Amino acid sequence: MILIGLPGSGKSTVGRQLARRLQLPFADTDTVIEQRLGCSIREYFEQKGEDAFRDAEQATLADLCGSPDTGVLATGGGIVLREANRQCMARAGTVIYLRSAPDELARRLRHDTQRPLLQGVDPLQRLRELYAARDPLYREVASFSVDSARRSVSMMVSTVVMQLELSGFGKAPPGG
Repeated sequence: MILIGLPGSGKSTVGRQLARRLQLPFADTDTVIEQRLGCSIREYFEQKGEDAFRDAEQATLADLCGSPDTGVLATGGGIVLREANRQCMARAGTVIYLRSAPDELARRLRHDTQRPLLQGVDPLQRLRELYAARDPLYREVASFSVDSARRSVSMMVSTVVMQLELSGFGKAPPGG
């Protein structure tokens, strides 16, 4: 299963806890990308630009979606920008959109200095722009969404597990 959403929506934190609860392996595309590149995403953005980063992101997602060892996968916020990535995720299985309002995200990320797209003069405005551009793409690929506003990580994990159970995730097929 794959977690998508804007920066700061809780994909990595919720993903780790969800994997632990479901006893599945966990991976984070951003962490894998940084390991492959040998530098931080921020440094890579500054040196090579966003297009080069999106190429690395696409290759990493394709590898992770094709691996039988990928249980719960947290993705970078912009992974939905490429059609190939949306198709890859849709084929890979359950996609969970952790939805958060830009105002809530700005509050959570007010001290963050690691996210390249939020290092401007007005991070709230930038988050509003990202939300406007990406929300339709997240909705397009999502199997379901969970509102992450003002919820604890454990509440979000429980909500995701409940949604998974309602959708039949992890149950044996009839007659099997």
